[in-house]
Amino acid sequence: MKTKIVLLMTAISVAGALLAGNPLLETYKTPHQTIPFDKIKIEHYMPAFEEAMKQHDAEIKAIVENPKPATFENTIVALDRSGSLLTKVSSPFYNLLSSETNDEMQAIAQKVSPLFTEHSNAIRLNEKLFARVKAVYDMKGQLKLTAEQQMLLKKTYDGFADNGANLSEKDKAIYRELSKEMSMLTLNFGQNALKETNKWNMLITDKNLLDGLPADVIDMLAMNAKKAGKTGWLLDLKATTYGPVMKYANNRDLRRELYMANTTKCMLGGEYDNLENIRKIANTRMKIANLLGHKSYADYVLVDRMAEKKENVNDLLNKLLVAYKPTAEKEYAEVQAYAEKNGAYFKVQSWDWSYYSEKLKEEKFAINDEMLKPYFELENVKKGVFGLATKLYGIKFVKNNSIPVYHPEVDAYDVIDEKGKFLSVLYTDFHPRDGKRAGAWMNDFKSQYMVGKTDSRPQITIVMNFTRPTETKPALLTYDELTTFLHEFGHALHGMLTKCTYESLSGTNVYRDFVELPSQIMENWASEKEFLDGFAVHYQTGEKIPASLIKKIKDAENFNTANFCLRQLSFGFLDMAWHSIEAPYEGDVVAMEKTSMASTQILPVINDAAMSPTFSHIFSGGYAAGYYSYKWAEVLDADAYSVFVKNGIFDKKTAASFRQNILMKGGTEHPMTLYKRFRGQEPTIDALLIRNGIEVTGSK
Repeated sequence: MKTKIVLLMTAISVAGALLAGNPLLETYKTPHQTIPFDKIKIEHYMPAFEEAMKQHDAEIKAIVENPKPATFENTIVALDRSGSLLTKVSSPFYNLLSSETNDEMQAIAQKVSPLFTEHSNAIRLNEKLFARVKAVYDMKGQLKLTAEQQMLLKKTYDGFADNGANLSEKDKAIYRELSKEMSMLTLNFGQNALKETNKWNMLITDKNLLDGLPADVIDMLAMNAKKAGKTGWLLDLKATTYGPVMKYANNRDLRRELYMANTTKCMLGGEYDNLENIRKIANTRMKIANLLGHKSYADYVLVDRMAEKKENVNDLLNKLLVAYKPTAEKEYAEVQAYAEKNGAYFKVQSWDWSYYSEKLKEEKFAINDEMLKPYFELENVKKGVFGLATKLYGIKFVKNNSIPVYHPEVDAYDVIDEKGKFLSVLYTDFHPRDGKRAGAWMNDFKSQYMVGKTDSRPQITIVMNFTRPTETKPALLTYDELTTFLHEFGHALHGMLTKCTYESLSGTNVYRDFVELPSQIMENWASEKEFLDGFAVHYQTGEKIPASLIKKIKDAENFNTANFCLRQLSFGFLDMAWHSIEAPYEGDVVAMEKTSMASTQILPVINDAAMSPTFSHIFSGGYAAGYYSYKWAEVLDADAYSVFVKNGIFDKKTAASFRQNILMKGGTEHPMTLYKRFRGQEPTIDALLIRNGIEVTGSK
């Protein structure tokens, strides 16, 4: 017995020590109370999660047991303010899980995920708490609420109703199990996709096999090999390798090998296979939707979207398909003819498309990435992108080396408004690493909110996977990487410029099909001469990018744009297919995919390849029944940018209107209300068609 007591007391003292010295649970003594990454260790996360959940439970209990009748302030606002410590702990963890993960982090995620789900369910399914929320909601007509308060009330009530609060006790128990299962399935899907990507590599010892690749890419591959302790050139499936091989490698067999390796990830069996995960995710989401009174998951999700219902989504996708497909077929025929003219006596396949398209583009417009990259040195591009925000919104970026960062490659900036007042912290993380998932994204470490007249400002991060510097050259970006930077920076502006009262409505907390408007509109500046003239200089000579080269960028802007559109539409149709099922799907994953994408298919079908097993956007991200939003937002951004084109691309009055009506407002009002306030009307697809050189038929 004595031994047991000693062991128990030791365990308590160890736990106490972990809490007492845990930086995640202390007030941050850093600039702007930024996260002290230099002090946080792996072992701090789990105790911090447990303590934060405990504190959140206590906050919820205080709301529930408040003897006073439910009011907007003591229930709705109190609920929005609760869980701040849990947010403080989860924010660095989940951000780093995507940008700087390792096996230990992933193991913690496996432990935390079911606990987090259980914790969230306990709140959402708390009958007494929901009764207080419903009491306020039922008397909303009698309350004198602002538009923002009305939106918070609606979002809070819907958050409970959409997560099972109105269910019977029996169905609540089912919901708990389904949602717990869902959190693990999506987590496993994402981890499998990352691990499978990192697992694959190919060592090339014959340099001739790399013929056609740019010198800096070959240097990068050599550096990869050197880091791995090998001699030669090490290829992987990261975008910085895969893209150039597809576009430039003369060796067709090499292109095919990388293509098949990339498009068969997580579908050939083994520990990282995702085929069963896909079926389980789709079926579990359908079951959740059914439980909540909807025929499909798409029906369930789209209620709180601009699109409102799946019929409207499919209508948009089909209208764009009809508009773009004839042009896409012509584009393919042109590439095929070019390939044949240049000795390709075969039908152009998926692993040929980028290669011959790039060569045709170069022949037609005398432009390629290698001509542009010397003018897009990363440091200069940063100045250009930051400078664009200065021109439009008057804000400035000052590097702050006193702010701790989670990796030596990460930079932190103080963002200052036009009056010299602190606005936000911005973190930038540009290059690929083994611990970073593919793609590019924006997120926040801390959201903006107000307490009384005190404005608590946000901490924003943008993460990308851009071409690294080599031993002989700085980081030189492709034109696509420039547009990606602008895209994520647009999200960042949405997060940094927000000024809302409630955290759950601030920044990018908007409808999914509205969130891409601030990001995609920024891409429009990438081809504008007035913008490029401000920063695009040759990294060796300092020569400004020639006007003739900018004209070529503009002329080539719509090259193969219809095929690109169909590619996006195919992903939208695929997403809607998986999330429109009304009966459990136990069939072939690849067959489902091929059927859903058939109408968009221009290139020959590759039967043994698939997108779904690594489609993280919809199976482990937040875009389930929402991938269409990229095209939805593209309609919005083309329509919105037409105002800048009309008034001047740096017009401060137009920028001020976009800032005040879109960027500052977060999700405080319905997005169409905000959009019409800026634009003066609802959008049509006409501006997008005109921008892409597609015939306008008058359809809206």
